[in-house]
Amino acid sequence: MSENPIFSREPEDFYYMDRNVPCQGACPASTNIPAYIRALFEGRYGDSYEINRMANILPGVLGRICSRPCEDKCRHGEPELGKPVSICHIKRTAADHREDRSAPPYSSFPDTGKQVAIIGSGPTGLAAAHDLRSIGVSVTLFEALDRPGGMLAYGIPPFRLPRSVLEEEINDIMSLGVTLKTGVRVGRDVEMQTLLSQYDALLLATGCYTPKPLNIPGETLPGVFPGLTFMMDICAGKAPPLGKRVLVLGAGFTAFDCARSALRLGAEKATICLRRTEEDLTVTGDEILETKREGITISTLMVSTRILGKEHVEAVEFLRTQPGEQRPDGKKEVSAIPGSGFVLAADTVIMAIGQGPGPLEVPGVQDGRIPLETDKGSTTFPVRGLYAAGDYVTGPSTVIEAIAAGRRAAGRIAQDLTGKKSRERVVRLQGSKTTDRKRTWDFIPRQEMPMITSTVERIKTPAPEVETGYSREQGQEEAKRCYLCYLHYEIDLERCIYCRYCIDVAPRDCIRMVEAIKLNEAGAIVGFAETAEWRDVNAIVIDNERCIRCGECRRVCPVDCISVTRVELVERVSNGRE
Repeated sequence: MSENPIFSREPEDFYYMDRNVPCQGACPASTNIPAYIRALFEGRYGDSYEINRMANILPGVLGRICSRPCEDKCRHGEPELGKPVSICHIKRTAADHREDRSAPPYSSFPDTGKQVAIIGSGPTGLAAAHDLRSIGVSVTLFEALDRPGGMLAYGIPPFRLPRSVLEEEINDIMSLGVTLKTGVRVGRDVEMQTLLSQYDALLLATGCYTPKPLNIPGETLPGVFPGLTFMMDICAGKAPPLGKRVLVLGAGFTAFDCARSALRLGAEKATICLRRTEEDLTVTGDEILETKREGITISTLMVSTRILGKEHVEAVEFLRTQPGEQRPDGKKEVSAIPGSGFVLAADTVIMAIGQGPGPLEVPGVQDGRIPLETDKGSTTFPVRGLYAAGDYVTGPSTVIEAIAAGRRAAGRIAQDLTGKKSRERVVRLQGSKTTDRKRTWDFIPRQEMPMITSTVERIKTPAPEVETGYSREQGQEEAKRCYLCYLHYEIDLERCIYCRYCIDVAPRDCIRMVEAIKLNEAGAIVGFAETAEWRDVNAIVIDNERCIRCGECRRVCPVDCISVTRVELVERVSNGRE
């Protein structure tokens, strides 16, 4: 492979990326994870940050609150290999330690003359505004609340996401020339039809702010709060009085945020009540651990049936639940056990069971329902120039999913307005002469996130950030653990002498003697027909799905027939001249 890069649009190369760089494939924004980890290892913190920012827009924010789907797919976390790389913490390390904190340079794209209005300045709206403005589209953000950020600013507590970090990254987006109008509620202060007449396109990115009810007796009693409303009041500096005993009904990050916030507001006991078990939770293991460390109880297999009280909440009545048959989504059905009722006393009840999109009178849409035809979180309406994306379309999702949806929507809007794609994903292939991964790096233990361990210190006012971040040394040590799965190892069959040295030295069964290679319709390798009989061997091949990129095979090869190619899924920006 030449040292000059080659850019491929071939289906087999995209298939290869999805199978062989599983962390990037799992990221909704397709962040080039091996590249930013490598840049940090080399001490290039600014480059590491920019590689992130090109894909996920808010690296400092996501380095703290991302749901980390990439880590679930990390090859280092496979059963015999240990724990996955702390990909999210490394992202934060780049944000924390970069030296150049100036705003990103303005795009060299000429002004397109097109104007787009975006309703909502949460992660979806911010991502769409960033991408559209960076290619020369004029963007105006309309935000109903007093400051931008949506759920990031009003739904996530400061002990998890310091507002200074959020404000810095939002300001970087605004510095591109985005116009922000806060305190403007569409339908009250300005009509949607007016915006459609004034702008070339209108994107609905309003998110989900309408709490779902429990539909049980007593939920309107004083002292009962929807989870999102509770968090928004806290983030706005309007925390309600709680009393000593707080019960939180719910199982997501909002439920955990509510319980941990309740302690910081003076509650003596906070309990999270789950219909299912801890094993069914979608929050991270770290979140569960730290919640328990703060003294919060997690009670399982229980469902609320009634909230008790006369003039104020006094208790909640529950039934025990039991798991049943497994559903298609992997979770088990849960049913209440008749006659198993019990009561827990409470001064405050927080219902963190989810929320939906708020009511909007959308032109061309009957009964407020959006079209079912969606493109992974974005859609268009029968009315020309009207689009929607993010949680408004899908219901509550993660921040990284919302950002990805905003970027997809921006791409669709830009293409509709200009008649051409502004960005495209391609596979970049470039020869690599050396690989400096050391086998000993595979045995480096996962670096634990430093944090405030004292509960007394955690609940001080104002609440400090619990996770304090990696040092430079910790970040680089954790970066060593990455297998750099974007490196592709390949044996030149014309030069191979079948000496087996590579097979003998491989720490994993990743080098195979095969009689045939299996291809799919796109021409991608999907498997091997192995053989132990030398007379049937037609090739010795490296299975990159099993390879841990230790480089031992290359070091022992007597004829230097093993090459290394850096294969990356990247985004190319087009200015119309290509």
